[in-house]
Amino acid sequence: MASVDSTGSRVSGRLRSGDILHTGLVVALLLGVWSVGGLEVSTGKVPHLFAINGSTVLLPCTYASCIGIKNLYFNWHYNNNGSMMKLCDAVIPIEGVEPKVSVFHERVEFVGTSKGNNISILLYNITYEDDGEYICFARNEKEKNRNHSASYMLYVVDQMKEIDTTLTTIIVSVVGGVIGLSILGMVIKALVINFLMKDDEKNKECLVSSGNDNTENGHSGAKADNKGTPKA
Repeated sequence: MASVDSTGSRVSGRLRSGDILHTGLVVALLLGVWSVGGLEVSTGKVPHLFAINGSTVLLPCTYASCIGIKNLYFNWHYNNNGSMMKLCDAVIPIEGVEPKVSVFHERVEFVGTSKGNNISILLYNITYEDDGEYICFARNEKEKNRNHSASYMLYVVDQMKEIDTTLTTIIVSVVGGVIGLSILGMVIKALVINFLMKDDEKNKECLVSSGNDNTENGHSGAKADNKGTPKA
């Protein structure tokens, strides 16, 4: 009986260890899927903008989630020297349903759409006081309230700086001139080689024709000598 109990305990121990291993693998896979398909917020490849005072600017923001959304909460904040000022917020219940946006700034307008995963806003008639960092935030209930944020820098200027293209023009002109001279040199070289080859062929033809003339003259001279020889 003791041996049976020992064998049974060994088997049950192996089963428990196998169950623990399988459970660990399942949890790891679930965590991997959750991390790969996690919510991401983006303000574009170039997250900054230089804009003229008094103009209207678009503050872009999009979200993405491989496993979809449910009650996606989002908002925009302006970082006013460390004090966060809320500009707007809303909840998107499910994909394809447009949110009811609450706007807390008189010059802000929501222009996004849930159909394009777009939660961008417009900022009208900007002033120098609007210069700074804007933060787009989102939280997805479907991913256990996973959240993500992205910032966008706005620089308000008096006028746009003109880019000096003088140096670029000079470089392009020099490079173009060098390429042009190289092509011209190659053309001249080809013409000279062609001319020399034709001249060489003419010289060969002259030599051949001259050799033929000399041969013919030699034969005729020999015939004349033969005819002029007296019979014995």
